[in-house]
Amino acid sequence: MSTKATTVSAQTLVSNAVPSAKLPQYLAALTATIGGFCLGTVLGWTSPVLTSLSDYYGFEVNQDSQAWIGSIMAIGAMIGCLPVSWMMDNFGRKSTIIILTVPTVIAWLMIVWAPSVSIICLARFILGFTTGAYAVAVPLYTSEISENEIRGTLGTYFQLQLTIGITTAYILGSLLPIFWMTLTCGIIPIVLALAMFLVPETPTYYLKKFRVDEARKALQWFRGSHYDVEPELMLLKANLDQMEAERVPFTQAFVTRPAKRGLVVGLGVMFFQQFSGVNAVIFYAESIFKAAGSSMSPSLQTIIVGLIMVVMTWVATLAIDRAGRRPLLLISASIMAICTAVLGTFFLLLEKTPDFAKSIGSVPIVSLSLFVIVFSLGFGPIPWMFMSEIFPPQIKGQACSIACFFNWFSVFMVTKFFSDLQLKFGSYGTFWIFSGISVAGTFFVFNLVPETKGKSMEEIQKELGGAPQITPEDRMENGEKSAKF
Repeated sequence: MSTKATTVSAQTLVSNAVPSAKLPQYLAALTATIGGFCLGTVLGWTSPVLTSLSDYYGFEVNQDSQAWIGSIMAIGAMIGCLPVSWMMDNFGRKSTIIILTVPTVIAWLMIVWAPSVSIICLARFILGFTTGAYAVAVPLYTSEISENEIRGTLGTYFQLQLTIGITTAYILGSLLPIFWMTLTCGIIPIVLALAMFLVPETPTYYLKKFRVDEARKALQWFRGSHYDVEPELMLLKANLDQMEAERVPFTQAFVTRPAKRGLVVGLGVMFFQQFSGVNAVIFYAESIFKAAGSSMSPSLQTIIVGLIMVVMTWVATLAIDRAGRRPLLLISASIMAICTAVLGTFFLLLEKTPDFAKSIGSVPIVSLSLFVIVFSLGFGPIPWMFMSEIFPPQIKGQACSIACFFNWFSVFMVTKFFSDLQLKFGSYGTFWIFSGISVAGTFFVFNLVPETKGKSMEEIQKELGGAPQITPEDRMENGEKSAKF
């Protein structure tokens, strides 16, 4: 690598006579986000099978065991968030995704031939570990291969594939015996691994390892053979140099006002995302519909909810940059509060006046469908988007790991103790608790969450109480030097 320096403006860096190819980026993002599909099948698997596990395995799977089977994957995901950064830095983003498929497939096979509840729980823990790691590795891979103008679109693919995976698990559960359903879920990670061999590693990883020629080749693949990648390669290197220069020890990472306020906002939206009760709905959807006693098949109602989630997640990708973050979050939280309140009232009527409740048996699917619609528009995708927007660059990696860990901890708390809440407070009391939390979430968003739509990192940090950040582009426009490759 040449050390000869040159003065270049940001405009010069991003100008290019031949436009880049977008198709390779779309294909690579769709390939990597099969990891989101894998996570979706893990999340959705419990809903159609929990009440039938005893019949399939021939040993008792009681309500407490069902709660552990549903929730222990979240513990695995919490732990999986921690070492994945080390794996990505040492083996690469692409290689990490491929490596993770091996224990994922083994865990699915353990479930297929599990001799006891403890083995099922162990397998679900492993699946949580690997798919929790996917939740970190896949979005990072997608972000690092994408151009700015399509990064938002490609960034939504993970959430979209996750919802497709959940719905696929619902459909497979209604059509296939547990054996074939579980085996099919175990094949999907193999497809991911084979497909990942066809796409390159990210240029950013190669640059961090000083493998410039390989970074150039990878970037050329993503941008097309006729595109001049040198200006973008220089800008990538300048960004990495700035991040390295601004790296701070972990103990000093969160002492500034914008960092602390950003962490409050980040953890807050993650808390309200999970304690709205969404994963209780996903994990136990079919059980909820069975308890409601609707004339429509519980499995069909569950599939309908899953399909609505897929469609509305796609709609959210179009609405987020138009409507803004705060309005969608406020609409999402307030309507989720109404939906869970209505659902709680229905279950109270089911207990007190069962004949009347069964005459309005469509209420659960209408309430949960509307819940899923507004969740998918707001509190589903937006908390993950905030992670890349509200944290200063020098602490973004650490802050995102903390937020991811906290999110999966919240998943575990909700899914593990959902059954306990039902036993103590009844189904109606449980959903009223979720409703109260969503009301609190509405006030939280209104008072503390900033609007980030259309704002630069500097503007967001200033709103959070920090000094403006100086970017590599700013330095280049001011005539500072950047190394040329």
